[in-house]
Amino acid sequence: MSARTIPTVELAPPQSPFKLAVRRLFRNPASIVGLFIVLMVLFAALFAPWIAPYDPIRGDLANKYVQPPSVEHLMGTDALGRDIFTRVIYGSQISLYISLSAMAISLSIGIVVGMVAGYFGGWVDLLIMRGVDIVMAFPLLILAIALTGILGPSELNIILALGLVNWTIIARIVRSQVLTAKEAEYVTAGRSLGATDLSLMFRHILPNIIAPVIVYATLGLGTIILAESSLSFLGLGSAQQATPSWGKMLTESRQFIRSAWWMPFYPGLAILVTVMGFNLLGDALRDALDVRSR
Repeated sequence: MSARTIPTVELAPPQSPFKLAVRRLFRNPASIVGLFIVLMVLFAALFAPWIAPYDPIRGDLANKYVQPPSVEHLMGTDALGRDIFTRVIYGSQISLYISLSAMAISLSIGIVVGMVAGYFGGWVDLLIMRGVDIVMAFPLLILAIALTGILGPSELNIILALGLVNWTIIARIVRSQVLTAKEAEYVTAGRSLGATDLSLMFRHILPNIIAPVIVYATLGLGTIILAESSLSFLGLGSAQQATPSWGKMLTESRQFIRSAWWMPFYPGLAILVTVMGFNLLGDALRDALDVRSR
C-alpha cells in the first residue's frame, strides 16, 4: 500500500505596506484624477516662465480695455490689458507657496504639541488640550483675518497667520494616535533598553502614526488655498497690488462680473479645480493608508 502524499501549498511572500498602499491608491479612479490635477498645478507653478506667454504684471497700455477670450489671449485680458491666462499660471505659484509653507508650520506645531500631550498625559495633556479647545472655538478664517489685520498685508504674514491657526486639528489627530501607540510592545521594549522619551516619541512612535497626518495635510492644503484666496479677496493679501493672486484677481474683477464674465470665471475655476484635486487625493490617501480596509 503506497503512502499517501500530502499536497504542499506555497505561500506568496508578504508585500510591504508601502507597495500595498500604492497599489490601492492607483486602483481608485478618483485618486488618479486628483493626482493628475495636483501634478498639473505643480507643473504650472514650476514652469510658469516657460508656459505663460506674457508678462504677468505689465499690461498693454495701447490696449488697456478688457478683451474677451481669443486666439491671442486664451482667457481674455483684464482692465489693464494683462493676459488672464498668464496671471492664472503665475497665481498658482503664490497659492502653492503660501499653502505649502503654512501647512509646514501647522505640521511642525501640531506634531510637537500632539506628541507631548499624548505621550506624557496627565495634567500636561489636560493643560495643552484645553488650550487647543480654546483656539478651535474660533473659526479658522476669522482668526486668520484678525492676525493678518494686525501683522499687515504680505505673503509672509498670510503664511504665519494660516500656519498659526491650522495646527489644532493636527495636534488632536497626533494625540489620539499617540495615546494608543505608546502602549505598544515596541515602545515598552525601547523604554526597557534605555531609550529616552524624545527618542521614543520621534524615532519610534511618530513613524508609525504619520499616515493619518499625511492624509489630513493633503486635505488641509485645499482649505488653506481657499483661506488664502479669501484673504486676498478681502484685500489682506500681498502688499504689492500687481502680484498675480487668484483671490486678488477675483477682487479686481468684481465690477466687471456682468460685462466681462471671463475675469472672475477663470481664477475662480483655478481655485475650484485645485481644491478639488487636493481633496480627491486626500480622500484616496485616506482609503489607501487605512489599515482596517486592507
